[in-house]
Amino acid sequence: MLDLAKLAGQIPGISQHFKKEVAASRQRLERAQALLLETQTKQEELIELHQKWRDRLIFSVAIPVEPFDTRITITPPPDRYSVFATDGSQIAPSHHEIAYCYLINVGRVMLHYGQNLHPLIDSIPEVYYKPEDLYVSKQWGIRTEEWMGYRRAVLETQMLAEIACRWVKPPGAHSDPNLALVDGSLIYWFLDGLPLEARDRILLPILEAWEQLRETKIPLMGYLSASRSTEAVNFLRLQACPHESPNCLANCTDLEEDRTPCQIIDPLRDATLWAYILEPGQRGPLWRSSLRILDLYGDSLKVYFCYVNVGTEIARIEVPAWVAEDSELFERSLGIMLAQVSKGYGYPISLAEAHNQAVVRGGDRARFFALLEQQMIRAGMKNVGVSYKETRKRGSIA
Repeated sequence: MLDLAKLAGQIPGISQHFKKEVAASRQRLERAQALLLETQTKQEELIELHQKWRDRLIFSVAIPVEPFDTRITITPPPDRYSVFATDGSQIAPSHHEIAYCYLINVGRVMLHYGQNLHPLIDSIPEVYYKPEDLYVSKQWGIRTEEWMGYRRAVLETQMLAEIACRWVKPPGAHSDPNLALVDGSLIYWFLDGLPLEARDRILLPILEAWEQLRETKIPLMGYLSASRSTEAVNFLRLQACPHESPNCLANCTDLEEDRTPCQIIDPLRDATLWAYILEPGQRGPLWRSSLRILDLYGDSLKVYFCYVNVGTEIARIEVPAWVAEDSELFERSLGIMLAQVSKGYGYPISLAEAHNQAVVRGGDRARFFALLEQQMIRAGMKNVGVSYKETRKRGSIA
């Protein structure tokens, strides 16, 4: 039981700590705004500097493709449009259950506005129990639970392309514009460290699904809530560098301090800076991400992003290059996204509904294994049951 008396004694110290953090944060913002003004006048020069020294940098830098002072008010969407979204959840495998297997459940949502058409709101569960599903990742030193998460990313993307592309192709009735939304980043940076064969099994199917969306001309957009990225802020470090050239490998690898001289606004995040710049309904400049994993993406699928004040937060919005390079399509897609946020009271309603369809609760997990147990008994299997440890955990004496 939580000891509230002991906890109360710690509160004053915590309050003082947060007070100091607020003051430090204010100072970082002031320095960042001043640095932003300096960088704005040298934007093209710094881009060339990055191109020359990018291989010697020890931090990732996004490249601005619009002026720093870009402030664009997003226009409302048309009366008729469709939105597609998917999200996933899973039941992890356990040696203590009646069978060692895992389940991935993908929620699917298709919403139509101004078209008098029924929505699609459902989920597709898939059970993985074969040896090639459970143990294939062992050869690369990847845990089954980790591999399950990668497989979930593939299924989410494939099902998104399936419902979107099948809908807009004849004879399906539809109305342009359309938008395919995903929850989270389009940059699968966590795949960068995987062995080549393992990475290809995950990334290539995802990129194939994206290509289907591109061929069908359905814009893809990733919505990141509470983004922790510093890619855009890192561009300011090129201006803050005190050396003649930003050669981190030569200048800063032997420093005794934890921070390099260019980290004068660290740990300021992109979203925090743009929160003081953008008004509700506005977007900032467009950026091109330069994370290493993107070298594996095709040119039309490279990831661009911008920050949008959606009213409740500063959201990071990511799109493939082919969407970003079509200004009319990009702005129209942002309008649909912002309308979805409004309908969802601060978060895109299509993504929220996809999550609600996908989420696997405790009761669902118990019912899944109960159903599995029934089927195993019907198949003639004997001694079906959970481990002794799991039995004791389920039967409390308290």
